[in-house]
Amino acid sequence: MYKPLTAPKRSRWVALFALLLGSLTITACTAQTPQRLGAPIEGYNHTSAAINHFSVNGSGGANINPHSGGGQTCCASLPVKWRPGMTVVVEWEKDPNVGASKYWPTPRYSEAWHKAAAAHRAQYTRHRAVVEVAPYERLGVVNVHFLPCNQIKVAAGTDTLRMPSHPYHYLLNMEEPSQCTNQ
Repeated sequence: MYKPLTAPKRSRWVALFALLLGSLTITACTAQTPQRLGAPIEGYNHTSAAINHFSVNGSGGANINPHSGGGQTCCASLPVKWRPGMTVVVEWEKDPNVGASKYWPTPRYSEAWHKAAAAHRAQYTRHRAVVEVAPYERLGVVNVHFLPCNQIKVAAGTDTLRMPSHPYHYLLNMEEPSQCTNQ
C-alpha cells in the first residue's frame, strides 16, 4: 500500500536535491587552469632585408623594417607551461631589395612604375621554419628573431630583450655573411 511522504520527509528530500543540484552547478562553473593561452607576438629583424609579414603558428605578424623591431600583434596560442622540444611554425615573406622604389620610373603609379613594382615583388622570397622555443618559466610575449641566412630564434617568456635572463642577445645590426652555408 502506498504511503504519501510526510512533510518533514518530503522537505528533507527537497533539501537534499537542492544541495546536489547546487553542488553540480558550482562544480560546473569552476574555472579550469588553461592549458594554452594567446600570447602577443613581437618581431625583431637583425638583417638588411625587410620582413613584409610573418606569422607564428598561423597568427600575427606585422612588417618589420631592416635592423629594427618591436610592436606587438595578437596572438599566438602557446602552452602555459614550456616543455622540452616545443616548437612553433614561423612563416615570413622577405624583401631583399629595400628602397628600390626610389629608382623606379616616374611619374609615380604610371604604367612603367607599376611594371617596376611587379618586377620588384617577383623578387620577394617566402620562407617557413619549424623553430624550437627557448625555455620559459611563465608565458609572456612571443619574440621572433629574424637572423642572417634565414635563421629564426623564438623566445616566449616574460623577460624583455635587455634583461640578462632573456635567452637571446643579438645586435639588431648584425653582420651578414657574403654566402650562407645553411641554405
